[in-house]
Amino acid sequence: MVDINVNPNLFSFDFVSAFIVSWHGFFSFVAVASAVLLVGRWANLVVLTGNETSESENKLDSDVIYSVAIWAIAGGIVGARLVHVLDNWDLYKDNLIQILYVANGGIALWGGILGGFLAGAGYCLIFKYPVGVIADLAAPAVLYAQTIGRLGDIVNGEHCARAADFFGFRWIHELSNARVCANGVENGSQPVILFEMVWNMIALVVIWKFRGRIKPDGMLFALYLVLYSVGRFLITFFREDRVWAFGMQEAHYIALLVLVITVPLLVAKGRFSRAFSTVTAPAHSGTRAQRRRQNR
Repeated sequence: MVDINVNPNLFSFDFVSAFIVSWHGFFSFVAVASAVLLVGRWANLVVLTGNETSESENKLDSDVIYSVAIWAIAGGIVGARLVHVLDNWDLYKDNLIQILYVANGGIALWGGILGGFLAGAGYCLIFKYPVGVIADLAAPAVLYAQTIGRLGDIVNGEHCARAADFFGFRWIHELSNARVCANGVENGSQPVILFEMVWNMIALVVIWKFRGRIKPDGMLFALYLVLYSVGRFLITFFREDRVWAFGMQEAHYIALLVLVITVPLLVAKGRFSRAFSTVTAPAHSGTRAQRRRQNR
């Protein structure tokens, strides 16, 4: 049994009682920031075809990634909070204002993934950026970010799980969130967070192997969703979140819904190539400055 005796709060200010930075928040920030920087750097290596710009403008500018990231992060926060609230509606239905208190904790990763994708894709469609290209660039970085973020969950004891059989985590700090879990303190719980981190790394190896080799654009991100959904579906059986129906939790049903959409999409459209193929983009893609020059 691995005992975790770490204060879940990285630091706080006594004179501002509401300002507390948890390990979960810290690792989430590091994860998102590093993922955005990675995708921004990879974007400079992408050559777009199919547009009417000159060769010097035929690159996916990193500024595009940073603009998309702002909206994706905002959408991720809203989605993560919404999915959490739906799963814990009994805690919020009598005091709806609490829904807005995101700083008090309570987010769901599935909501962050889907909300971030929808917001980012919507922004790309509005400004005519290549949605599939950017989504494929983001796929490995998202897996990396999820894994880094889960380190904060381990420290804070964020997720209740079934009792450990022969190996597990036990949170013994008096402020740990796991103290509300049946198996968080006394007996120890299954290391579900570690399970997910290992699965993410396996999925990352697969995604990286097929990076640039699966077409059309967007299929790599679809493959990421398939892999994560399978792993999350199986691992959630070890967690002790609220059961919705038929012995399954909210994350089970979201994973099934994502699989119902992405698996047929991959089967119908996905194709593999041994060599890296050209990245295509719609006309007038590029930075805002480039599009303004095109429209003059």
